[in-house]
Amino acid sequence: MEQQSGTDVLIIVAMLIYIAVILGVGFFYAKRSNSSTEEFYLGGRKLGPWVAAMSAEASDMSGWLLMGLPGVAYFTGASEAAWTAIGLAAGTYLNWLLIAKRLRKYSEVANNAITLPDFFSNRFHDNKRILMSVAALFILVFFAIYVGSCFVTTGKLLNTLFGWPYFTMMLAGALIVFLYTLVGGFLAESVSDFIQGTVMILALIVVLAGSIIQVGGVDNVADFIASVPGFGSLTQSAVPLTSEVLQADGTVLKIQDVTNGLPLWDAPGDYGFIVILSTLAWGLGYFGMPQVLLRFMAIRKSTEIKRARRIATIWCVISLAAAVCIGLIGRALFPDLLLTAGSAESIFIELSKFLLPAFFAGIMLSAIFAATMSSADSYMLIASSAIAQNLFKGLFKRDASDKQVMWASRITMCLILIFGIIVAADESSSIFRVVSYAWAGFGATFGPLVILSLYWRRINLPGALAGMVCGGVTVFVWHELIKPFGGIWGIYELLPAFIVGLVAIIIVSLLTSPPPNDVTEEFDHYMELDV
Repeated sequence: MEQQSGTDVLIIVAMLIYIAVILGVGFFYAKRSNSSTEEFYLGGRKLGPWVAAMSAEASDMSGWLLMGLPGVAYFTGASEAAWTAIGLAAGTYLNWLLIAKRLRKYSEVANNAITLPDFFSNRFHDNKRILMSVAALFILVFFAIYVGSCFVTTGKLLNTLFGWPYFTMMLAGALIVFLYTLVGGFLAESVSDFIQGTVMILALIVVLAGSIIQVGGVDNVADFIASVPGFGSLTQSAVPLTSEVLQADGTVLKIQDVTNGLPLWDAPGDYGFIVILSTLAWGLGYFGMPQVLLRFMAIRKSTEIKRARRIATIWCVISLAAAVCIGLIGRALFPDLLLTAGSAESIFIELSKFLLPAFFAGIMLSAIFAATMSSADSYMLIASSAIAQNLFKGLFKRDASDKQVMWASRITMCLILIFGIIVAADESSSIFRVVSYAWAGFGATFGPLVILSLYWRRINLPGALAGMVCGGVTVFVWHELIKPFGGIWGIYELLPAFIVGLVAIIIVSLLTSPPPNDVTEEFDHYMELDV
């Protein structure tokens, strides 16, 4: 007991040092960030390639990378986790290649837009601010869900580590993220995300290497994977044999059966072409992710984007591959430790505690907190800017001063904090599934519009609005009403919703009047801007 207590103290000390460093970054940039709304929301468009690339990926991946993705690999094998990782890696590269430079230039041409809703309204000269308002509402809804998933990650991390009450730990983590975001703004968030991205990739590499050594080498890993039907296949998925257990709160929990210390498996399930295509569709989400697109808008020079693209892609490939492998190897090391889909998301935590001395384990586990902070602060900042900058100032009080907009932003952050805590109160939530829902929402709502806004001259305001609404609504309809039918209808909602949004933009734009001459004039020359 004394040894365990000492271990906990060392882990806590390491994590507190890390949190102090991150909060220090926020306070260091506080004065500069609060000098204007452009500084607070976009860092004055001064991000270098390393900070832009690493902060884009760190803010995007969240605790999902270290908990959700390894958890899926641990519980059902390689197929879903690997195809998701492949889709995300491809999406990362294509987003930087096709969108980054154009959005950096066009956002400045479009009346120096500093948020994504700003860009949409300014791009189409939407004087009534309809696009801005609709985009802001979608951002608020999906990011509120995202923030809740980040708070779940924090609660699970500290609860698993120390056995302290989940809700208390979730609340403490939420307040730390809130304080840091409130003080520092976008520049502090981006700089600390660079630090956190570095911590995340180092943690993944260290835990992966230690796990391979502990299990006895790659050959032993391969032998274990081959022993479980469908576990290592990309065209089949492993199916745990489960029993249903009624919980005290009336919910039913599916727990994998175990005999003589070995988990039991059913016949493997097919992972066919349609399902693979559906999983690869995760990559489409990048084209609509506000937290990533903002980094494109904020990078210092468009000529630095090529370098940033290489950094981001390499980081993404290494991190995703390591996360999937950690889940697979973790099952070989601890075959009967985590027997529910929700608990499987703690495999990175268990491996870190098992493999490393306490203080270093604390540093590695700070990577989870790093991922959570880097995402939650982005989500809170972007959602608050959508309401303060795009609704409060853009629609209701157009003469609002910077100070008034900042106060509106902070009030919105408080409301998002409360909503996120409510969402995160259910500790049985799967991080992977919650994130997938919000990811689909952003990808389908904004992805088709971002692409066509930058590449298609004929797109107009009615088409843009139709695509945004149709894509976003289809995510809800498909997930709640169509997906439960299963079969081909069970595909990931992002794919059909993205297609619906894309088609809606094209059809409505072609059936309505062409965009005004001043809009097409900007489009014809925006790439000539020397930034």
